[in-house]
Amino acid sequence: MTTIMPDARRAGTTTPSRRWTGPVLWASFLAVAVASAFQALRRPGYDRLADLQVYLGAIDAVRHGQPLYDYAAANGDPFTYPPFALLVLWPAGWLTEPAARVVWLAATVLAVAALAMAGAVRWPGRVPGRRRVLAALIALVLIVSAPVQSDLRMGQVSLFVVLLTLVDALELVPPRWRGLLVGIAGAIKLTPLLFVPYYWVSGRRRDAARALAGFAGASLIGLLVLPGDSLRYWLSAVFTTSRIGDLASLGNQSVQGMLIRAGLPLRALPLVWLVLVALICAVALWRAGGLARAGRRTEAGVLIGCATVAASPVSWTHHQVWTVLAAMLLIGGGRPVRRTAGAFLLVAMILSVGNVAAWLIPGSTAVFLFDNARALGAVAVCCAGFGAAATAVRARPDTAPIGGAGKVARSPWAAAVAVAATLVVGAAIFTVMPLPARSDPALRAYTQADFDAGRLPSGDQQGFTCPADSCDDLTFGGQLPLNYSVGYDGSTSSITGAVDPERIARLVYLAAPGAAQFTVPVFQYSDHRWGFALQATTSWYAHLRGYDRQGRLVISTGGKFQT
Repeated sequence: MTTIMPDARRAGTTTPSRRWTGPVLWASFLAVAVASAFQALRRPGYDRLADLQVYLGAIDAVRHGQPLYDYAAANGDPFTYPPFALLVLWPAGWLTEPAARVVWLAATVLAVAALAMAGAVRWPGRVPGRRRVLAALIALVLIVSAPVQSDLRMGQVSLFVVLLTLVDALELVPPRWRGLLVGIAGAIKLTPLLFVPYYWVSGRRRDAARALAGFAGASLIGLLVLPGDSLRYWLSAVFTTSRIGDLASLGNQSVQGMLIRAGLPLRALPLVWLVLVALICAVALWRAGGLARAGRRTEAGVLIGCATVAASPVSWTHHQVWTVLAAMLLIGGGRPVRRTAGAFLLVAMILSVGNVAAWLIPGSTAVFLFDNARALGAVAVCCAGFGAAATAVRARPDTAPIGGAGKVARSPWAAAVAVAATLVVGAAIFTVMPLPARSDPALRAYTQADFDAGRLPSGDQQGFTCPADSCDDLTFGGQLPLNYSVGYDGSTSSITGAVDPERIARLVYLAAPGAAQFTVPVFQYSDHRWGFALQATTSWYAHLRGYDRQGRLVISTGGKFQT
């Protein structure tokens, strides 16, 4: 007589609660997706799927014979990808802009679902019969994360690039085609090319060769169809990272962006950045190679994806999908330490923890750390990996001999508590350490001598020297002791304004939440009128504060400067 064990019976049946888990998760995913798409379509015209506007405008410009890399959208954004990317995007130009927006948002939502299903197929661990539920859960987490929300809001191509790369890295394509998707993705956006050395060190050398061939072939197509634009891109535009945007913005969570915000002198930035990136990529390749040889290809591929986020000169929020996947892998890693780290990282990838920190612990270096939590998280994944990287997976014993006399039980939760305590203590230490005043490397305050010599930021001198009866933009509205205006020339911000010297004795500028106060000189620009002028890499996260003669705060911007 055969006895059926309870576990075996349970394996062959599905409880009603489990039967509904998948549909409920997918319904939640769809609800969030529809709401997010609706919000994206309701944004102001100039900011409604802004990157898609760039793609469509570039297609139209090239169609009318204009050079691709001379094009700039109404908001000043240029086309920054290789010419082959424009050819891939070309069908979008066949649609009207409203239709293109709807189709693009629908395709982005489908790409999120496809990415989740691809990840679930190769997700580490034993989840027999639960792949569909896992896929739904991954999709729901992705759709609420900041990177995917940014993809939807901006109309970005990044998510499709991640999908192509992940499907290839997880070997979900026939063997003879493996590597080609990475090559094509690299011809659209260069960062996936880091998967070529990963394939090589993990033993997938034919895949590495096919990836290079795919990249070369796609780039050759771009050269044949758009020869002038291709030569310009590969010989000059690719090296001009300033075209991509304000690299000091908190949206840029790359190592370079973090170094710029830390106030590293610009003359030292290239060397320091190159050394750090080389070390991070070397460690990531070593760890990923070990994971791949141990059969842990999902973790290896996501680790290399995080390395592309850390190493790229610019990694906007919509580039950081890899870090969300890494957080979920850590949470599903089984060990409390990994789950704790994954939970911290996932919170950072969903919420703007820097804003919370600035409110709780203003004026400290801890705010800087929280502002750069996503960059630091990507670097930590590259360096720490997902556990044993150079050896095969093996069960960890529950006990270990101590001094040869007996065994002492190890508590996995003790390690998690130790990690959490270390993070808390570290944050507490940084809380009492102020940021350097010049956390913005381009920060410059202009003096009376600069004004007299006509050295104010471009366009501001004329405003300050206007006749007294036409300086309405620099006079006071109502009872305000401070008025200002903000300009942006594509690389730096300029802030000019007027102050009431009877009410404001000291004016200070904070380059970012948590930065130390930087004293701003005030100069006389006309009879009985006093003003100031600043130049900064970015003013989006800055604050301006005025104090009276008793040191009391009279006025603060209380929020973000906007151009």
